[in-house]
Amino acid sequence: MLERIHEIPAAVLSADEYLDDFWPNFHQLDGVFWKLERLQSFRGEPSWAAMVEGDWDRSLKLVDDGRGAPRERPAKRYPRRRIRIVEQPVTSYVRWEAHLLALRGEAAEQVRVLDAGEVAEIEVGRRLPELVVLGTVAMYEVTYDESGAHSGARRIDDREVIEACQGELDKLFQRGEELRPYYEREIMPLPAPTVPV
Repeated sequence: MLERIHEIPAAVLSADEYLDDFWPNFHQLDGVFWKLERLQSFRGEPSWAAMVEGDWDRSLKLVDDGRGAPRERPAKRYPRRRIRIVEQPVTSYVRWEAHLLALRGEAAEQVRVLDAGEVAEIEVGRRLPELVVLGTVAMYEVTYDESGAHSGARRIDDREVIEACQGELDKLFQRGEELRPYYEREIMPLPAPTVPV
């Protein structure tokens, strides 16, 4: 199902419409908050731009205002799980993101890492989507333009589709490596990220 998300009927939202739609739905969260990250580089995120400009402190300060970072938690606390697909060689963006995720720690979010080779069998003709799943409330295929700038999202409300994707995300999550050992082995020895690659 994950590889066919682009074919599923959805409400197309601009970047501003996505944020306006996301927060009310986030506060209705009724299960696991999932993120699937497949792209290896982005443009336009303020915290990333600050890092590229050499201002690491400002980058850290801005990170929680970035893509999909909850401003407030819903009334009930549900697990937050992220699956980060990584290609080799690891891009500067992914190195930067790994540093930030490691700083946040498991208390904020459970993160697992999968090498791109691990998903090759389901990436036929196109990469897996960038997904945000809010329990059974809504699922967003987050979209980016050709330059890598965030352009909005496609909101999918079909509960059967959402539940099928949750099952597949859970399987990918179980196959993934926990962030901390991956980070210490693969990211820490690399040079500090300095350029948008």
